[in-house]
Amino acid sequence: MRHFLILLFVLLVGMFACRPSTGGSEKGGALSLKIYSAELGRYIMSQKVIKTEQEWKRILTKEQFHILREKGTERAFTGKLLKVHEHGVFRCAGCGLDLFNSEDKFESGTGWPSFTKPIAPENITTRPDNSLFSKRTEVLCSRCEGHLGHVFDDGPKPTGLRYCMNSEAMLFVELKGQ
Repeated sequence: MRHFLILLFVLLVGMFACRPSTGGSEKGGALSLKIYSAELGRYIMSQKVIKTEQEWKRILTKEQFHILREKGTERAFTGKLLKVHEHGVFRCAGCGLDLFNSEDKFESGTGWPSFTKPIAPENITTRPDNSLFSKRTEVLCSRCEGHLGHVFDDGPKPTGLRYCMNSEAMLFVELKGQ
């Protein structure tokens, strides 16, 4: 019996110590992931951004923290990026990762910035969200896992998707001459 308990303990420790990572590979203790950089026009390797709650509170505004880290939302038609139509890139307000191109933005009439697709599938993560008594798909930044908004299947062609994002979760960077 004693040998069985020791074997069980070793198996359990090994199972938790050697869990596979999701979305990247371990190098030097940091999680790497492949992302697309609009500025460089190519894929690059990056590190996951992992911070404590206190570190996030120091670098984000109160509204950004509420949305990105506590999965909040801004009131409809109040976001600063709702009416932005210049040529550029929408980036994560938490870590600066490129998320959406302005060319993929459209007026959905919902009161939040909406996009037909992300800049690259690797730059976002989706997961089921069954909160608020509904079934939705949450959209997160792949690098810092900040909550961005939700994706719905009622968007325009060609994708038929509507990425409904919070303005406070993003920063807009205008691209001139590209």
